[in-house]
Amino acid sequence: MERELGMASGAAAQDSGGGDLIAHADDLGVIGADAYKLYDGFRRDGDHARAATFEAARALSAGNFTSGAALMKVHDTWQSQYTTLRDACAQISNHLDYSTARHAKDDARVQGALTAVSVISDYIH
Repeated sequence: MERELGMASGAAAQDSGGGDLIAHADDLGVIGADAYKLYDGFRRDGDHARAATFEAARALSAGNFTSGAALMKVHDTWQSQYTTLRDACAQISNHLDYSTARHAKDDARVQGALTAVSVISDYIH
């Protein structure tokens, strides 16, 4: 399967008169698999230090150390960015899985429609 996408502005690419991006299903599959591996790695390994960091920040704050608040800010920032990146990897993987499956269905539908037309043309000629 091969997809050609137009430019975001709707203008045609200058050199070919067509789209400016061609994506092959095999390439999309590799990207989707890599995105899933990243997601799985983040899910599995990206959160190990969260609880210990939180407890350390809480203990430092309870002891009136100003570094407690700073460490809690590091904890919160890491948690936010970790979650955002993990979810983005999952979204990329899911989108490419969906897109590949959807394009395969569309290709099968178009091929079926063209097969019917080619059979009709056999009777015309």
